[in-house]
Amino acid sequence: MDKLEGRIRNHDREIEKMCNHHFQGFVDSITELLKVRGEAQKLKCQVTETNQKLQTDGKEVQCRLQQRNIATTIDKLTHCLPVLEMYSKLQEQMRSKRYYPALRTLEQLEESCLPQAGSYRFCGIMSENIPRLRTHIRDVSMSDLKDFLESIRKHSDKIGETAMKQVCVRLCVRERARVSRVQHSRNRLLVETIADLVDFSPVYRCLHIYTVLGARDTFENYYRKQRRKQARLVLQPHSNMHETLEGYRRYFNQIVGFFVVEDHILHATQGLVNRAYVEELWELALSKTIAALRTHSVCLHTTYIIFMGYGFPVNQLFDMLLEMRDQYGEILLKKWNQSFRQILDQDNYSPIPVASREEYQRIAGQFPFQDPELDKMPFPKKLPFSEFVPKVYSQLKEFIYACLKYSEDLHLSSTEIDDMIRKSTNVLLTRTLSHCLQYAIKKKNVGLAELVQIIINTTHLEQSCHYLEEFISNITNVPPDTINATKLYGTSTFKDARHAAEEEIYTNLNQKIDQFLQLADYDWAAAQGGGQASDYLSDLIAFLCSTFAVFTHLPGKVAQTACMSACKHLSTSLLQLLLEADVRQVSMGALQQFNVDVKECEKFARAGPVPGFQGDTLLLAFIDLRQLLDLFTQWDWSTYLADYGRPTCKYLRVNPHTALALLEKMKDTSRKNNMFAPFRKNERDKQKLIDTVVKQLRSLIATNQA
Repeated sequence: MDKLEGRIRNHDREIEKMCNHHFQGFVDSITELLKVRGEAQKLKCQVTETNQKLQTDGKEVQCRLQQRNIATTIDKLTHCLPVLEMYSKLQEQMRSKRYYPALRTLEQLEESCLPQAGSYRFCGIMSENIPRLRTHIRDVSMSDLKDFLESIRKHSDKIGETAMKQVCVRLCVRERARVSRVQHSRNRLLVETIADLVDFSPVYRCLHIYTVLGARDTFENYYRKQRRKQARLVLQPHSNMHETLEGYRRYFNQIVGFFVVEDHILHATQGLVNRAYVEELWELALSKTIAALRTHSVCLHTTYIIFMGYGFPVNQLFDMLLEMRDQYGEILLKKWNQSFRQILDQDNYSPIPVASREEYQRIAGQFPFQDPELDKMPFPKKLPFSEFVPKVYSQLKEFIYACLKYSEDLHLSSTEIDDMIRKSTNVLLTRTLSHCLQYAIKKKNVGLAELVQIIINTTHLEQSCHYLEEFISNITNVPPDTINATKLYGTSTFKDARHAAEEEIYTNLNQKIDQFLQLADYDWAAAQGGGQASDYLSDLIAFLCSTFAVFTHLPGKVAQTACMSACKHLSTSLLQLLLEADVRQVSMGALQQFNVDVKECEKFARAGPVPGFQGDTLLLAFIDLRQLLDLFTQWDWSTYLADYGRPTCKYLRVNPHTALALLEKMKDTSRKNNMFAPFRKNERDKQKLIDTVVKQLRSLIATNQA
């Protein structure tokens, strides 16, 4: 520690010596710095003063330089602004898809504006974009043309349909004139029509663009090539075209629409298509159409007139009209089949309510109906037939009009037209309408009320057939009593339909009876019968009463036959219910309850649910059951066995096989339900009696079989 302290003292002395040695230099340096600060302050003031003088003296020179720069900038912008404005205009035209003006703007930009602007970088970029923009405009216009071609391909049938309708209107209001004068009016009308339906601007625009680009020939070749392809598609008949009239109509509408468009292009453009090109397509269309017609065939009146108006040769089409009558008739039959089906499906099968004389006269105007008794009744009242009677009658008249319309301009005699219409109408009645009526009668869920109404409807339609005869004679001016005149077969058609409806009524009634019988729940082992009829049978009788009340408007024989058929079926079904194999035993109590139910049936028959039966004729339907039940309930076997086979036998309708089967069921009941029977004298005697009767019945059956 002493050494350390000594060393510290030595260092302190050395530091003190060093500080004393440099102190004077430090003082001198500080003194010099103070002098320099004063000089620097003076220099700063001199520099500031000099700068102010320079700024003041250089203002005029700077203004002249700025003015020169501004003038140069204005000059350069003056040359560039037209380029920018033109390019902005071009962009706007491209956005709004005005490609033809955009192409003109590109041409002006390239030839005048860009050379004057100078070699700026943006000008170079614009120059490089010009070919790409031209290509884009060409591609977009071609895309629009393709959309146009696709659109007219899809809407050719609509265009043709409109053209045909316009020609039909013209034909209805004009008088016959020379072909040349008619041709001019038709073409002018169709030009107006096609211009309203189709926007041809894509064609015009694309034509102008390709012309400006120097590629008009390319465009013309492409357009004609695509239209030829479309022509082949249009002229190709559909596989199922012959099945419906709509298929034929659409086929010819497409052909007409195609040539209406080509005729418009021919007259609205200069050289895009020419007459030779159109006539070449027409020759192709004519050959394809004739081939299709010879395969399928359809009416061509309006098509023939339109093409004649355009100056196309139509002799082959005219000849086809005479060859197609039968095939066209088939098309009409299919169309009217749909109409009849729709009418029958939508009908409510209820008598038509009439609230006023005006409504009554309106229906009488549609259907020739006369009923003096109904005329005397006050309003409101009901007509006996439903809506489908006047609708079907109107459709028959519409069919006759359609046949007559086809024969127009075919130069046929009145007799030939009358014969054609009558034969076609007969086919409509005997095949189409007959099948539709059978369909309405046989379809599922047809109720008895609907079937009754169908019978009433067909009766009135049958009565109207002679009015159809007169209607045809009036429109053809051929008397109905002309020699060899074809007669209408409407009477037989409606009779057949009525008979089918009657059979369906009988079948439906029996099915309803079977449904009620399925609810029967007899206690075949009951010791004693009830005092009233079973519930299911009461419901069945109530149903039959309400059903036969609806039959009041039916012909008497139909209602009587239906009632007798129902009663016979009920009697047979009850007997089968009694004798079915599942019923293994029948007690006397169950037989008494069954007898009560049969008496309820006889009460129903005796009440006369349908007028017209003589005496107790309807009761005969239950005579087999009645005699069988009397035999068992009265246990009158001695009389049955003694008188069997005699015409005056009291139980003449009882079959020994039936009696034996029922007796066997009662025999089993006696044995199973009486466990103490062997110990009771009465039961033993009854069992012996049953056994004796069974033996005698078997002997009787064996004798008859021998």
